[in-house]
Amino acid sequence: MTSDNKLIAYCGLDCGACEARKATLTNDDELRKEVSRKWCQMNGTDQITPETINCEGCRTGGVKFAYCDYMCPIRKCALSKGIDTCADCPEKESCDMLAPFTSNDEARSNLGL
Repeated sequence: MTSDNKLIAYCGLDCGACEARKATLTNDDELRKEVSRKWCQMNGTDQITPETINCEGCRTGGVKFAYCDYMCPIRKCALSKGIDTCADCPEKESCDMLAPFTSNDEARSNLGL
């Protein structure tokens, strides 16, 4: 089940609903600060600054958040396999990397799981 919607991430999350993407597209510095605070708390770090909150989506052209661009193992895997999303992967049902996302109803639905 290939997703033609480029705002559906490789993992099935909806980049269109991401606050970082919204802040980027609207150049909203207050929203960047809010996202930075949330993501720092969620990830137990103080390294995510408002200045780093810039992303247009992991499957679109344009700027990406550093984690999404360089570190995300799911994105790296999908790119190496040349697939549109994890929905196209024959190993999606047993993938340890994808497992944390398959508990998210929206991601499951977007990936056809």
